[in-house]
This record gives sequence, C-alpha cells and structure tokens, in this order.
Amino acid sequence: MFITYIVVTILAAAANIFSATLDFIRYKPILINMAKVGVSGSWITTLGFLKAAGALGLLIGIGVPAVGIAAATGSSCFSSAPSSPTCEGTTRLAWRSCSFSWQSPRWECE
Repeated sequence: MFITYIVVTILAAAANIFSATLDFIRYKPILINMAKVGVSGSWITTLGFLKAAGALGLLIGIGVPAVGIAAATGSSCFSSAPSSPTCEGTTRLAWRSCSFSWQSPRWECE
C-alpha cells in the first residue's frame, strides 16, 4: 500500500508541475481557455505558483505527513473549485452556465 501511496503522490506532483510549467511559459491554449471563462491573464503566474507549491508540498509530504495532508487538501480544493458552485449558487460547467436552486433542489442550465 505504501508503494501505491508513493506512486500516486509522485504522479499528482508531476501533473501539478506540468500544469505550473504551462502557466509559467504562458502556453497559448491555456490563455485561450482562461479568457473563455473570464480569468484575467495577469493571474496565470499566481496560479502557476500555487500549482508548484502544491506539487512541492505533496513531495515534502512523503516525509512529513502533516505537510502532505495540507498540500493534498489544498490541491483538491484548487482543482475542484472551478466546477463547484460559488456563494451565489452559480457555476460554469464546461460550456454553459448553471445555477442550483435551494428551494427545489435541482440544477438549471442555460
């Protein structure tokens, strides 16, 4: 089981490092996708640093479990935030805007 933990941790860190690298070099398809969802291009370096910090935290977490738990939690929140509802109950799912109604629990998409 420990080998699986190490392999999954290294793969997750590698994915974050790859994604951070694309942010740092300002890879054109990333900029296009960010513009489509309304994220300013000035945020790309900050997002790259967050991804790199998550990767570093995951790798440090192999030896220091508390750091690994914090990094895994932060990376999970970072990755799931774009597809989760905001405080107003709206989100952008792939190509369309959706909202959740608390009065009648269901998603309504445009």
